[in-house]
Amino acid sequence: MFPLHVYQNRRDRLKAMMPENSLAIISAARETIRNRDAEYPFRQSSDFWYLTGFTEPDAVLIFGPGHPDRLFVRPKNPDQEVWTGRRLGPDHVKTSLGIDEGHSIDNLNSEFITVLASITSIEYPFYCNDSAVIIDRLVKAKETKSRQQNRLSHYADLSRFLHHARLFKSKEEIDVMREAGRISALGHVAAMQACRPGMTEDQLASIVEHTFRMEGSPAAAYQTIVGGGDNACILHYIDGADKLNSGDLVLVDAGCEVKGYAGDITRTFPVNGSFTGAQAELYDLVLCAQAEAIDAMVVGNSIKSFHEAALRRLTEGLIDLKIVEGPLELAIEEKRYATYFMHGTGHFLGLDVHDVGTYEIDSEPIEFSEGMVVTCEPGLYLNKRSDAPTRYRGIGIRIEDDVLITQQGPEILSKDVPKERSEIEALMRG
Repeated sequence: MFPLHVYQNRRDRLKAMMPENSLAIISAARETIRNRDAEYPFRQSSDFWYLTGFTEPDAVLIFGPGHPDRLFVRPKNPDQEVWTGRRLGPDHVKTSLGIDEGHSIDNLNSEFITVLASITSIEYPFYCNDSAVIIDRLVKAKETKSRQQNRLSHYADLSRFLHHARLFKSKEEIDVMREAGRISALGHVAAMQACRPGMTEDQLASIVEHTFRMEGSPAAAYQTIVGGGDNACILHYIDGADKLNSGDLVLVDAGCEVKGYAGDITRTFPVNGSFTGAQAELYDLVLCAQAEAIDAMVVGNSIKSFHEAALRRLTEGLIDLKIVEGPLELAIEEKRYATYFMHGTGHFLGLDVHDVGTYEIDSEPIEFSEGMVVTCEPGLYLNKRSDAPTRYRGIGIRIEDDVLITQQGPEILSKDVPKERSEIEALMRG
């Protein structure tokens, strides 16, 4: 957790933006059954975590202008805690979390009915189904319990304030994301050092994730992607059962989680430690496109511009390698590149891997601003069924780094893992 004042300040900033007589309701995540009585590892809702630092399931936060902050949590239960772990309990909410009032989740209905009497507007993240279900239940309970006319007349999306706030990272968040970048980089370095022909993709993934754990991260931030050969041309490939073959490239897209914040790095390297000529040509093209895109990641520049920088360089290179036909401007206009580069160049990064925040306002791309963290990840994917020249088929390459936008220029948080071909080959030789 961060110091308690960090979460208090976040809630206070949101309350200052909310209209009078409004109340915000945000639900924690719930535990999810994997099969029968086994559960998936619990991961807190990012919005809820951002505002409370609380990592237990089945909780509800209620706050608003002129109202005390209230957190409803599971009550203490020694019999259950023997099986599933310690609970904070309502009595420790104020001292442990700095939230004004702690209540049992069992009392949510009755407490809400009292509060709702003075409320005309409820704010919650519209995308969050858990919050919507709770609000629907509470409003129906109010209507059933009271014959008085309900003043509630408006629902608003809290995301318009909350997700804008999450877009700009504080010093505390940046320090954590630097650590996530450092540990994520170590996982990729370990993969390069351990990779050998004959290993399976899953075995290589296990080395990455083992490194994350050994360095202090509790988990990967998302399912690790390891794709060898043609599998690298599947953007979110997760099967992992194939063997890695000498002469192929392997693409590793993996990042760890530190205090809820994600790292997200992709590297592509030769299974046997040496790039072939065709692999080197495509790799250098992607690396050059990434460098030009990162150069465009400066305060005041359009967030669309770094994608256009990468796109232009990739298309130019594809024409030079006779993979697509020119001229350049027509190739871009007709999207001739799209068979081989079909995704955006980056996304926001934070408590979510694909973090919240809008990329456009009134159809205009937003500008890079200090405190944003954005990935930069151009790629080329020439699968075996493509119309590319034969020597390039079966090659998928993506190079991804995590970039902090500062007044002094882009800071690469994932800088500790090599990406120059010569550096990769030297590392793999040992």
